[in-house]
Amino acid sequence: MITFKLNGKKVQGEDGQTVLQVAEKYGVEIPTLCHHKALDPAGMCRMCTVEMFDGRRTKFVTACNYPIWEGMEIFTDTDTVHEGRKLIVEMLLSRCTSVPEIQNLAKKYGIEKSRFGEDNENDCILCGLCVRVCEKMGNSAITLTGRGLEMKVDTPFSVQSDICKGCGACEFICPTGHIKLENINKGEIKKIPSEYELGLAGRKPVYVPYAQAVPNTPAIDRRYCMHFKTGGCQICTEVCGVNAIDHTMQDEIVELEVGSIVLAPGAKVYDPGKHDTYNYKTNPNVVTSLEFERILSASGPYGGHLVRPSDHVEPKKIAWIQCVGSRDEHLDGKGYCSGVCCTYAVKEAMLAKDHCAEGPDGLDAAIFYIDIRTNGKDFERFYNRAKDGGVRFVKSKVTKVDHNDESGMEILRYVDAAGKLQEEEFDIVVLSVGFEVAEETKEMAKKLGLEVDKNGFAVSSSFNPVQTSRDGVFVCGAFSAPKDIPTSVIDSSAAAGVTGGLLADSRFTLTKTAEIPPERAIKGDPTRIGVFLCCCGSNIAGVVDMPKLEAFAKTLPNVAHVEVNMYSCSQDTQEKMSEVIRDQNLNRVVVAACTPKTHEPLFQETLINASLNKYLFEMANIRNHCSWVHKDAPDKATLKAMETVRMSVQKAALAQPLTEPKLSIVEKGLVIGGGVAGMEAAKNLAAQGYETHILERTDQLGGQARSLHKTWKGEDVQKYLAKLISDIESNELITVHKNAEITNVEGFVGDFKTTFKVGEEETTCNHGVTIFACGATEYKPTEYLYGQDPRVVTNLELEKKLIEGDAALKSAGAAVFIQCVGSRIPSRPYCSKLCCTQSIKNALALKKANPKKPVFVLYRDMRPYGLRENLYREAREQGVTFIRYNNDQPLEVTGGDKALTVSFTDYVLGKKLRISPEMVVLAAAITPEERNPLAQAFKVSQNQDGFFAEAHVKLRPNDFATDGVFLCGLTHGPKPIDESIAQAQAAAARAVTLLSRKEISVAGTVASVDSASCSACKVCVSICPYSAPLFNEKTGKAEIQSTLCKGCGLCVASCRSGAIHLAGFDTSQIFSMIDAL
Repeated sequence: MITFKLNGKKVQGEDGQTVLQVAEKYGVEIPTLCHHKALDPAGMCRMCTVEMFDGRRTKFVTACNYPIWEGMEIFTDTDTVHEGRKLIVEMLLSRCTSVPEIQNLAKKYGIEKSRFGEDNENDCILCGLCVRVCEKMGNSAITLTGRGLEMKVDTPFSVQSDICKGCGACEFICPTGHIKLENINKGEIKKIPSEYELGLAGRKPVYVPYAQAVPNTPAIDRRYCMHFKTGGCQICTEVCGVNAIDHTMQDEIVELEVGSIVLAPGAKVYDPGKHDTYNYKTNPNVVTSLEFERILSASGPYGGHLVRPSDHVEPKKIAWIQCVGSRDEHLDGKGYCSGVCCTYAVKEAMLAKDHCAEGPDGLDAAIFYIDIRTNGKDFERFYNRAKDGGVRFVKSKVTKVDHNDESGMEILRYVDAAGKLQEEEFDIVVLSVGFEVAEETKEMAKKLGLEVDKNGFAVSSSFNPVQTSRDGVFVCGAFSAPKDIPTSVIDSSAAAGVTGGLLADSRFTLTKTAEIPPERAIKGDPTRIGVFLCCCGSNIAGVVDMPKLEAFAKTLPNVAHVEVNMYSCSQDTQEKMSEVIRDQNLNRVVVAACTPKTHEPLFQETLINASLNKYLFEMANIRNHCSWVHKDAPDKATLKAMETVRMSVQKAALAQPLTEPKLSIVEKGLVIGGGVAGMEAAKNLAAQGYETHILERTDQLGGQARSLHKTWKGEDVQKYLAKLISDIESNELITVHKNAEITNVEGFVGDFKTTFKVGEEETTCNHGVTIFACGATEYKPTEYLYGQDPRVVTNLELEKKLIEGDAALKSAGAAVFIQCVGSRIPSRPYCSKLCCTQSIKNALALKKANPKKPVFVLYRDMRPYGLRENLYREAREQGVTFIRYNNDQPLEVTGGDKALTVSFTDYVLGKKLRISPEMVVLAAAITPEERNPLAQAFKVSQNQDGFFAEAHVKLRPNDFATDGVFLCGLTHGPKPIDESIAQAQAAAARAVTLLSRKEISVAGTVASVDSASCSACKVCVSICPYSAPLFNEKTGKAEIQSTLCKGCGLCVASCRSGAIHLAGFDTSQIFSMIDAL
């Protein structure tokens, strides 16, 4: 090692290192304009000039290329050095007056105007970086030519080069923006399209696939990497500080021995560029729905600013065209419905309107559709909200999209509901593209020997929806059929559940116990707070001034470390945070980022990995509370973020370690409901080795399935049901209690005690988890003569007739099906999801029983989603007549002693029509039990329609917010039998994640009562939604059951005596936050 003095301090460096390299190592700043660590130093800009004393005299040297030697002395910031750099900057300002980089340097050195004149045209500072990097690439397509004032960067003979590889390194490295690749390369320059941004933005040959990729490590694209093209470059290797790059790496074949396989390859979106109906390939303002998602995204190509791709002008009108590549077998389209497009178009339209101004000058958003299929849970409400919010819905068939060269708008031509040709201009046209199975997925299925349908989807049974045609191989998500996120997540848990049953005997045989580092004691240590600020891409940093927030955080008391991260929740940042906490000996942590609702557990895990108690943590929500709500006022958002961070630091300073008691889990399950969903959930729990009890309130198992004839695929429901009941009743691990009525529920996750009566006998069941499978019922209509005329029946009653083989169904008399009876009305503003498919299936059954029988289906929107569209097509081909009626005009059924008459207004013709059928079939709504007593008993909630509400529609669709309680089937919302079975299997899988733990931890942030201060008012007992407080009659004081406490603080806030305290939210902490304001 070589020892010398740097600004009076002894430093060391290795032989061959330069002054600049050693200065960077010791944190001494030396400015430079022409230096790059991957290039040979040139010393051209002279900005890095320093004073060097060799023991006899002082001279000036350029730090970037001057080698260190023993005993030398270097001074980097003397008055002479400063004046020399100032003179260089002044001369550069004279040469390149308009270059921001030079202007900023001039401001730093106190130069307002150059004494040597101005040149606003020149923007090249002759640093030579571009020339040297081009040599590094192995090209030398450009060089420095001329002398003195005539010196410039140029190609040989000042003509566009044909040896330039178009890598763009010169343009990228240029500090002033002088270099333009199109001036150098004679060919067409194309950006490397970013796969994540769907080609709307470019990327580099070395890239991270997307901001939160796991693992968050860069990849090198061999197709564009200059090393693989020319053998040169390798800059990435030289700048990588940990030697992580190996250009010789090759793909590896890895073999794994497994007990089962779950296939979740997803789907790809349809390519609308296959034909020119919409001019997608030639017009940048015609985008796919996925591309529009990226345009809207805060981390997308335009930073969340909604603009027209062609010219970045804010749009005034946007159109969505539905069913692009779906429900159309022409022009390489697919005949099925992709199931998700209608809802995501509604979502995008609403988000787009939120991005733009409100009122008359707001965005005109129009959705051109065939049928609106918002049939998921709460989706119909979303659709209604969009209509109320001004989104236009135009029933139509779009025939062409052309570009208007004069206005720059897109001309959308379509046939409206009345059959008239119309046209309208829009700034952006969004194509709602559907799903299809990728070719590589089809090839994988072929290798695995799986049966697939004509479109490449994996074939599965309605009664085992995640099982493929090969034993041990399961499927979830869009590979089995087009599906949305909630259904795909349910599928994935179902596949895990069925796999868990298959591999139950092998559970824990290959498990490794994670080593948790011992917790560091902090008692008596001085408070050292680490503040980690998150940019969240541009979600926060696009509004909040992060450098200002960082500087402010450093001034706060007890703060020992502050840093800014792009994504604090990414895996690499988490690991770095753990290292910083250990290295800096931090004993409190504040993360200023997004919402603690989703990310607090992640950061608490980081503290655990750093040997710190997880409760020594505080999270400041500067996204939701600052950048999102004050996006139009960055200064106010920044000020609020500063105050929010200050409050969090104050609270964290008073934080104390909390403990989490361990509780044993009762390894039994309770399933409430003995329908198909309940039995399938119990069957899966038993398959995974857990004793299970089924409580059925009627005298027989089967639920609504007892009235179902066949599935839409033609499978016999009664045959399946008989076998399922037999399997349940013969399973030694399953106990069925019929005619059971729940009378009391006590306990908590892992240790519930449910008391129920069968007749006069009362039994208490001790169980660790509970699964709700309470079902729902078919609405009994009060309209259309139902209950007054036996010729008017519901779909379920018709199914019973089909099961019984009623000969009257073969008569030649007409049948009319009326859709949305009791659904999609103000009192029940939801779609019952299964009615359309059920009516189509039953209409086909009538048609097949007697092909001459006239069968009509009167509908508002036909919603046979996904692969069920094929059934809809078959029905039309078989002669079933589908008529859209005008819902704004009355639809009436009359009859009595006379023939039935159905009167309605045809939506297309606009005329009143009448049909005289022999039978009227009502597609009645699915209705839940309102004010279900189980909701209060288990402390779970119902939505406004009466269905039980899951914890999160996408992340936890099988869980309640109450720990240890899960749901499935019709009690969750309307769904067909295959989806009920999948959700039952998923609920069992989720339940097993608890049962298999053996024990669980109780949260540390729980309330406690100071009995000396308790006034026995019992307000806490009455107000707690989780029944955590109880009144001890012996002591006359309130007590808190910590296992039930969720730390909501209601009891603390309502206690008149101030006797209740919430750990982690002590009064001193709350007041310290208030005082910080």
